[in-house]
Amino acid sequence: MFILVHYPLCPFSRSIRLALAEQGIETSLVEEHPRSWDYEFLELNPAGTLPVLIQDEGLAVCGTYAISEYLSETSFLRPQGNKRYSFFPGSAQIRAEVRRLVDWFHVKFFNEVGLHILEEKVYRHQKGEGGEPDLDILRVANDNMRYHLRYVGYLAEQNNWLAGAELSFADLAAASHLSCMDYLGHVPWEESAQARNWYARIKSRPSFRALLSDRIPGLTPARDYANLDF
Repeated sequence: MFILVHYPLCPFSRSIRLALAEQGIETSLVEEHPRSWDYEFLELNPAGTLPVLIQDEGLAVCGTYAISEYLSETSFLRPQGNKRYSFFPGSAQIRAEVRRLVDWFHVKFFNEVGLHILEEKVYRHQKGEGGEPDLDILRVANDNMRYHLRYVGYLAEQNNWLAGAELSFADLAAASHLSCMDYLGHVPWEESAQARNWYARIKSRPSFRALLSDRIPGLTPARDYANLDF
């Protein structure tokens, strides 16, 4: 049994939740706020970042990159007959492309889009700071979103999945970030039919059901957040 310390609207946590669900690995969820500096949590992960994956024997693996690589290298943990995809499939060249795209979404997309929207509309309010979101910040983030969505559409048009013929952790990373923005109604799906079709495919996978059932107190999801036909 694994324990995943996460937050429902943390895209990094979501990518690992999807990976664990894709492999059918039983996991118990423990919620921690991304801006929490709880002493016990810092003892677990001195960086204070999410997610953290804990095994029964007490091993704690911290951070999305470390967890995804750890799960990829410990194939013995996966239930027999449930190897529906590899986290980093294909040749060395394809795996390099998967890692490039994971970095694109976990770093570039988050820093240019997700960080600002989540901070303005979720995190700072839950810290009790209150006040209205900064519309200038949201405007820039929304403009950046359109650029990133067109890039997702370009990738989806070139390949069966974002990095190639097979589903990979790149798809899970991209879908995790977009799903957080979709919860908040900040994804203009009309910008790219290819991106929308790709997201509809991954959104329809059984691994996505738990994410679609997530609800944040005080934050109602966008109308079509949980709809598979959107």
